[in-house]
Amino acid sequence: MNRVLIVDDNADLATTLRDVLASASADDPLEVEIAETGKTALARAKEIGFDVALVDVKLPDASGVDLIRPLREASPNGEVVLITGFASMEAAIAALRAGAFAMILKSFRPDELVTTVRQAMTKARMQRERDELERRYRAVVDLTDVIVIALDAQDNVVLFNKKAGELAGVSPDAAIGRNFMRAWIPEDDRGRLEEALALARKGKRAHSDVETAFVATGGDHTRRIRWHLGGTETTGAKRVGGAAHDHDDEAGALVYGIGIDVTERRALEKRAADAEALSAMGTLALNLAHEIRNPLNAAKLQLHLLGKKIDKQVGEEETRAAMHRRVEIVGDEIARLNRLLTEFLELARPRGIAREPVHMGELVDSVLSLERESAEARGVRVVRDVTTPCVAIGDAEKLRQVVLNLVVNALEAMKDGGVLTVRAAPDEQTGERIVLSVEDTGPGIPPEVRAQVFDPFFTTKEAGTGLGLSIVRKIIDQHAGDIRLESEVGKGTIVRVWISSLRSA
Repeated sequence: MNRVLIVDDNADLATTLRDVLASASADDPLEVEIAETGKTALARAKEIGFDVALVDVKLPDASGVDLIRPLREASPNGEVVLITGFASMEAAIAALRAGAFAMILKSFRPDELVTTVRQAMTKARMQRERDELERRYRAVVDLTDVIVIALDAQDNVVLFNKKAGELAGVSPDAAIGRNFMRAWIPEDDRGRLEEALALARKGKRAHSDVETAFVATGGDHTRRIRWHLGGTETTGAKRVGGAAHDHDDEAGALVYGIGIDVTERRALEKRAADAEALSAMGTLALNLAHEIRNPLNAAKLQLHLLGKKIDKQVGEEETRAAMHRRVEIVGDEIARLNRLLTEFLELARPRGIAREPVHMGELVDSVLSLERESAEARGVRVVRDVTTPCVAIGDAEKLRQVVLNLVVNALEAMKDGGVLTVRAAPDEQTGERIVLSVEDTGPGIPPEVRAQVFDPFFTTKEAGTGLGLSIVRKIIDQHAGDIRLESEVGKGTIVRVWISSLRSA
């Protein structure tokens, strides 16, 4: 039922207005409320609202013109009609600017009053229907699991849905008015997106799809987004879902964009390509196995003979023990190379991994002991920080290979000395995983190659094979773990690895 609020301190006139409206609306009954003061009118408007308010300009406690804005704030979809005995052109303009629907001069004819009220009710009803449609639209835009944005002619944000806000790290309202390119699109991708936006504004939707990176505010994380763009012409108000914001901008080409997060898809595609490369590496290893194993076997035999010769020719027991220790280390590394070769041969058919308790402290100590002389020769100070107890679940030999590869990479990055820090501790967030980190103070990895460091055969070293980090990631994948690399040019690199702990088994 439509509701009319009559605000007039003249009780007889207010009653007459109510009777006129009632008699003219027999087929569509009205609910009429009467308030004698501005204060009472505001209280009723806040309590029950109204479709149309008939307000006398002169009230005991307020001016009807001054009541327009408060009344409309109390009942946003209501319309206000002023009633006055005298009105100048300036007063009428002031009333309309304040938001009045119309101004009726006393003495008015009943049909004039009824017509004005009906027109105001029609406008109020249309406003309610529009707001309801916009609420539904906003709900759909906010609930969808894709990014929905709109940009004006200067690429400033006009619309930003909830999903966009989550990925961007800001609230949708805070994004309005910000330049989309500068805020969230990396410089390398801006040119392609600008071209796609230009095509969308020209109506060439078939050519306006583009994929870019999308960086959260503050640079905390980056996603890959596939944009589908469409252009239109707009004037009037900027909108945030269902909320409109008045502005004085000239008409411009508004572009709507739907963004689909393809980060995981691209990661899976990359993993598939890497698996294919690793499989090819297995075929290569098969062809080279004979040539590689022959010198390994020969070296092992020579080590055996060297051990015998040490026993015969070295008299001092301490010297003999030290030399035997070095022979043992070389023998262990030859055996490890032999095992690595076997794993290369099995890349096409990877064997399962063992699942046994692995004491990370002991594993880290064994790797650091092996690389101690290399660190000293490079002038690298080694820092060991392992929480006790710190027990992972996995394949001890494979995890040792992970730590060794990461430590060797870190040492090779610090040609002029530095600090190597190896840490292992339970994950503070869950306690169900072990976090291993290897940190160096080397030159860091340039951003343009950072995404490729885990690719098979990619290397920045003159004599590198590009297999170390690829094997590391493969082993971590086999353990259902995670690996992440952080690097800053001039400061160093940190590689963190998460694997299951004994507690989670």
